[in-house]
Amino acid sequence: MSLRVLNPNAEVLNKSAALHMNINAAKGLQDVLKSNLGPKGTIKMLVGGAGDIKLTKDGNSLLKEMQIQNPTAIMIARTAVAQDDISGDGTTSTVIFIGELMKQSERYIDEGMHPRVLVDGFEIAKRATLHFLENFKTPVVMGDEPDREILKMVARTTIRTKLYEALADQLTDIVVNSVLCIRKPEEAIDLFMVEIMPCVIIDIVLWSVSVNWKLILFFHSEINAGFFYSNAEQREAMVAAERRQVDERVRKIIELKDKVCSGTDNNFVERV
Repeated sequence: MSLRVLNPNAEVLNKSAALHMNINAAKGLQDVLKSNLGPKGTIKMLVGGAGDIKLTKDGNSLLKEMQIQNPTAIMIARTAVAQDDISGDGTTSTVIFIGELMKQSERYIDEGMHPRVLVDGFEIAKRATLHFLENFKTPVVMGDEPDREILKMVARTTIRTKLYEALADQLTDIVVNSVLCIRKPEEAIDLFMVEIMPCVIIDIVLWSVSVNWKLILFFHSEINAGFFYSNAEQREAMVAAERRQVDERVRKIIELKDKVCSGTDNNFVERV
């Protein structure tokens, strides 16, 4: 009663109802993510407050973008995101695994089993799983010449959860080669190292952007305007119209280049 005095809109639940509410939250989060597991999983469409649309099947992106209210679901989402930050994969699998544990626990709780007994059972299962993994794991020696085949198998397994098999197999070698290029012995790999060379390529001629005689035209492309669309077709039409407008500007720049520069003169740099 004291809680209702502080907040008349507060909801008070007994321990049994609160327990089932938390279990339902875990099951609900599982139902949302289980359909996008694996290479043939469905892609989710997220619509932001400003109307922006994002298509993804990555569990980490979905959990970060979703507006979760239930405290138990928030805790599960944070655990899954931490899993992705540490190992780089397994977000969706973590949520599905936790949801399935809660679903099976609900059956025993309804039969009268105390939750403390289930927690003890989870602890025993955790120790047995860690012992199995310790004996089952395959060491990977990352010396001067790492085992590329093992790295390719790891990369292929991970990429196939995001893409179709043919595309995943094609990207496997590219991913492994990229990681080995930035790898330094005895140091952690910096996955956020992105280097962009400040040059442009025109007719297979590499020029530095820093030239003394260049003239730059700045065009303010941002327009403050409001608009609404009621379906995906209208949005696609709007995007196509914006693309046509940009293409028209680029076409005029190219026409100007053809008038100013003749032959194979490369003294005209196009920057859009």
